[in-house]
Amino acid sequence: MHAVLFQFGPLTIYWYGVMMAAGFLSALVSWIVLGRRCGRNAQYCSDLMFWVMISGVLGARLAYVLENWSDYAASPLSILRLDQGGLIFYGGLFAGGVAIFIFARRRRERVVPVVDFALTAVPLAHAIGRIGCFLNGCCFGTPTDLAVGVRFPKGSAAWMLHYRTGLIEQMSPFSLRVHPVQLYETAYNLIIFGVLMVVFRRSSRAGRVSAVYMVLYALGRFLLEFFRGDRADRFGAYGLSVGQLVSIPLFLVGVMVLIGISVMKPPVTNANGQS
Repeated sequence: MHAVLFQFGPLTIYWYGVMMAAGFLSALVSWIVLGRRCGRNAQYCSDLMFWVMISGVLGARLAYVLENWSDYAASPLSILRLDQGGLIFYGGLFAGGVAIFIFARRRRERVVPVVDFALTAVPLAHAIGRIGCFLNGCCFGTPTDLAVGVRFPKGSAAWMLHYRTGLIEQMSPFSLRVHPVQLYETAYNLIIFGVLMVVFRRSSRAGRVSAVYMVLYALGRFLLEFFRGDRADRFGAYGLSVGQLVSIPLFLVGVMVLIGISVMKPPVTNANGQS
């Protein structure tokens, strides 16, 4: 696990930025392929990606900076260093949702079918982005003796925490063995991606894709947060992290939407935006 992909003079390319870009690109390709089935061409998908990418990154960064303002107050310019990590997914998700709403309204489309379409690729992009987190060493897991455990090098976020709390000595070249929770979430997001693709193709109700995503991701995120080794460094309440506190209402909203859709009749607009 090394944060730097390569260096060329003063230019440093970080894995985190590369994987984030790969995630957006994979989402765009997925939209283009899926869009052929529902009358959304490559230009439509590119326009949608532009607004989702800009708003999503800004929202995710803003949420992270606000949560860790004490780390940025003395060096505001470091806020711009997105290539080194520092994004909160839920901030990006909500900001991206606002962008999709505006995008749909400006094109005089129904909002919910556009949201359904956009969300199909979110877990794919997120899965790839989490690999970037793993390579960057952020969002690390709790210590474990399991064979799947990994050790991060000296100077990494995990190493710093373990040294600061007296779990390792200063001369230790690695952190304790920890859960690769970033890769757990990668695997889980790929499962969600597969489920959403099936739901999108078979659903006869607008909103079902969105509701399934909210339920599945919120549930998985809530549980995986217990394996996060940096939970104590993030503000929360009642022993829960911010991610868990956000997951609870998101899960409940998803469940209520699914229940509401199941009792609606007759079917209205499907996920493809057709009746």
